[in-house]
Amino acid sequence: MMKKVHGELPHWVDTALIPAVNLVVALLVAGLVVLIIGENPLEALGILLKGALGSVRGWSYMLYYATNFTFTGLAVAVAFHAGLFNIGGEGQAYVAGLGAALAGLGLEFLPWPIALLIGIMAAMAFGALWGFIPGYLQARRGSHIVITTIMFNFIAASLMVYLINNWFRPAGRMAVESREITHISLVNLLPPSPLNAAVFLAGLAAWFTWYLLWRTRLGYEIRAVGANPEAAVYAGIKPQRVIMITMAISGALAGLMAVNEVLGVHHRLILEFAGGAGFVGIAVALMGRSHPVGVVLAALLFGLLYQGGAELSFAKPAITRDMIVVIQGLVILFMGALEQAFRPVLAAFFFAPEKA
Repeated sequence: MMKKVHGELPHWVDTALIPAVNLVVALLVAGLVVLIIGENPLEALGILLKGALGSVRGWSYMLYYATNFTFTGLAVAVAFHAGLFNIGGEGQAYVAGLGAALAGLGLEFLPWPIALLIGIMAAMAFGALWGFIPGYLQARRGSHIVITTIMFNFIAASLMVYLINNWFRPAGRMAVESREITHISLVNLLPPSPLNAAVFLAGLAAWFTWYLLWRTRLGYEIRAVGANPEAAVYAGIKPQRVIMITMAISGALAGLMAVNEVLGVHHRLILEFAGGAGFVGIAVALMGRSHPVGVVLAALLFGLLYQGGAELSFAKPAITRDMIVVIQGLVILFMGALEQAFRPVLAAFFFAPEKA
């Protein structure tokens, strides 16, 4: 192949080849870790893949995890495009569960389709509100979005413990949870797995995010503010307004995770149902290059790691659940912090050195 003297790498290298190389390197390093503890890396990889892809049950659990990660990954990706680092997806999803539960428990007199639609909208609204507040604080008060969103995760956790304990838990019940939501529960697709109709909602959310960012005026404003806030002002865009709207949209997308968990899986409001998916969404957005298609693919990868990792830790007791977290951490390390580590090598392959 003819090498260019200089120039930009092809687009497909940045979007596909570099992530693939990083993923392979991460798996190789993870294989070394598995080898050090005395297990066969190839056998472990086979068990992991079979646990996620070798049965209908494995596929259903992988898609269930991927649904959550798609919602939170899209939430982080939208904020990234505006130059914002939303660390608060966990809290936004958690508070959104309050909206879903209020609708599920209080609208039993309405027809099922209407009550379900209101339940979804309520989850999005509560998540949007919890995302809007840090956005307002940054836009109007100059507070750092990373600090405020982290702190709002802790506030959400404390608030939900209080509300579930004192307002939602039925009298005489020891478990810290609300009564069962039966009227607007989502359809379970493959019982007894947790996969439900929220998986289609995740696909719709990905399409909406793509359309918003690349086919609307607001999406152009979001990307313009993220690229250069000063230039955006000269173009007539108000960065403060865009920041607040973007964080509200980000919170609403994270809030859809509550629809999957509260209305689709648990059918009640429980403690800590988010389970860290808000933080995984950060890695998913980074790995997916903040593009909806990339986010969905990265969410599927992390869904595979979660489901296959659970089967692997069961089949190989020496590879504990903590070891699976290490493997996930290596993927995040090479796909995030070291994502450009192999770019110079690829650049040397595509471009010939200039002659003196």
